[in-house]
Amino acid sequence: MSVVILILILWYSGLFFQTFFLHRYAAHQTFTMSKFAEKVCFVLTWLTQGSNYLSAYGYGVMHRMHHAYADTEKDPHSPKFDSNLFSMMWRTKNIYQDINNKSVQIEEKFTKNVPQWQRFDAFASSRISRITWAILYIVFFIFFATAWWQWLLLPIAFFMAPIHGVIINWFAHIYGYVNFKVSDTSKNLLPFDFLMMGEAYHNNHHAYGGRPNFGVKWHEVDMTYCIMVVLDKLNLIKLKRD
Repeated sequence: MSVVILILILWYSGLFFQTFFLHRYAAHQTFTMSKFAEKVCFVLTWLTQGSNYLSAYGYGVMHRMHHAYADTEKDPHSPKFDSNLFSMMWRTKNIYQDINNKSVQIEEKFTKNVPQWQRFDAFASSRISRITWAILYIVFFIFFATAWWQWLLLPIAFFMAPIHGVIINWFAHIYGYVNFKVSDTSKNLLPFDFLMMGEAYHNNHHAYGGRPNFGVKWHEVDMTYCIMVVLDKLNLIKLKRD
């Protein structure tokens, strides 16, 4: 049971900082916060994503490119231009690394005001950090796994962030329903997003990219936005109103 609880904690904590910090803050700037709070979010993203750590700069720039070039050859991830989800994930990884390492020239509109903490990113993205987290996961499983099938969950711990990414970037462009007519294949994957904390309302998000609340219809409850409202009321962040 401890292993299952660990996976659930890693799933939702890592997902929260992906959608709250990397997506809604770094990429879309749907709210503001102090520089100290920003630094705290960098650290918490590392603590929750562990071996899957994604830099705010690399993610933010790549996601802006996804919106600008959705479902075209320039899209960093699209089911229309990748033969399967694994080839899409591999191409996405390479593009992310090129952006993060600044080995490709990127237009200023994609990089403007994207938060960076280069020294911390270099540490958090390092092989030493990723391997250390992987070892910690393995040690936890050694001590707490009580059945053989629980070991099947270990790869999820190793590749949590890519799994989150492929659920939206692949499946939410193939399956689901549409609230808004847009120029791409984005869809709302779930009518009630218990799995992806609002990220599954992908069609809504592509229609209104700068909107902090990804839910539109009464049943589309965006749990991340609910948390953001509380943080706004506590003056920890300042939401940009719809």
